[in-house]
Amino acid sequence: MSRRVVVTGIGAITPIGNNVDQFWSALKEGVSGVDMITQFDASDYPVKIAAELKDYNPKDFLDRKDAKRMERFSQFAVIAAGEALAMSGLEVTEENCDRIGTFIGSGMGSLGMIEEEEQRLLEFGPQRVAPLIIPKIIVNMAAGNVAIKYGLKGPSHCIVSACASGSHSIGEAFRNIKFGYMDVAVTGGTESCITPMGIAGFSALTALSTNPDPKKASRPFDGGRDGFVMGEGAGILVLEALDHALERGATILAEIAGYGATTDAYHMTSPAPGGVGGAKAMTLAINEAGLLPSEVDYINAHGTSTPYNDKFETEAIKVSLGEHASKVAINSTKSMTGHLLGAAGGVEAVVCIKSIQEDYLHPTINQEIHDPECDLDYVPNVGRSAKVNVALSNSLGFGGHNATLLFKKYK
Repeated sequence: MSRRVVVTGIGAITPIGNNVDQFWSALKEGVSGVDMITQFDASDYPVKIAAELKDYNPKDFLDRKDAKRMERFSQFAVIAAGEALAMSGLEVTEENCDRIGTFIGSGMGSLGMIEEEEQRLLEFGPQRVAPLIIPKIIVNMAAGNVAIKYGLKGPSHCIVSACASGSHSIGEAFRNIKFGYMDVAVTGGTESCITPMGIAGFSALTALSTNPDPKKASRPFDGGRDGFVMGEGAGILVLEALDHALERGATILAEIAGYGATTDAYHMTSPAPGGVGGAKAMTLAINEAGLLPSEVDYINAHGTSTPYNDKFETEAIKVSLGEHASKVAINSTKSMTGHLLGAAGGVEAVVCIKSIQEDYLHPTINQEIHDPECDLDYVPNVGRSAKVNVALSNSLGFGGHNATLLFKKYK
């Protein structure tokens, strides 16, 4: 059995908007969410900027008990899932709950609590470590808390593949619905690791931008790019089998029709030269959807603002799309949100769906210096109206993980 799969709900909490409407409006306006770090004193750190959530208080979204028992990355997932489920209009009942899955990835889990409790252990001894440290920090707890909060009793998985975690989660949920293992999935990614160790660790890798101007620091595909900017947040979709959605009269936002997953098997942090792994992931997604490369209208690129990623992703697009690469519109949401690591694929899937709905492409901001190795159409600085029937979303993770999702207008 092979079924069509559609999107009926989306939710997001990001550095430029605490729900989908706020987020999408800010994207269209080219608003940067990057600023000085406020979550800890970064004055002695080589990097002092990040894309943090603004005006975030978990008690504005969750009851006091839920907020206290969840770490920040789990809170984000529960909040975005609530928005997506509300949009979908799906009623979870005893009759259908075991056919609703929860596939939510994260790259790091609660790095912040690990740091805090390690310090407490060293200073005060083992008796002072928080009783709930383990169930709060483990990476699968975002999926677990979403399932608990909304009563979802179908398959539940947490995929950890660094910056590809969100896209892999959506892709695997899509396949599980397509082949009949469940009818509905709440799926995406979440991340919150703007912490002392998170910033220090990525700084030590020389992966982060050291641009002194926060608003100019994230500049994917630009000749002046020098590293990514850490971000945080969550993006969640509700996927459904088409027949299930039609039977309950759901509003269909888009269709998910293809998924490609490959591994570079090359390097711990660098994509393979030539972008061969990323190219293969795009080709697999296009083939599964039964389309031609020339039918792709838009690519939401991984576009991290690091020298190698943007160069090799550009090469990957050329390999996969051939002559059509010069005609397709490409943008990077990370130019405004920073890099949300394991949440990036979920948030950027939301962007693809909004682009399909509104036939609009947000800009890639901070396009100022031409890079001859990044010579495609990255929708520089100003968004545009454009017919978007088919969209690809790319995610590439440390370890060589590649994932591509293909969304299209529902017909």
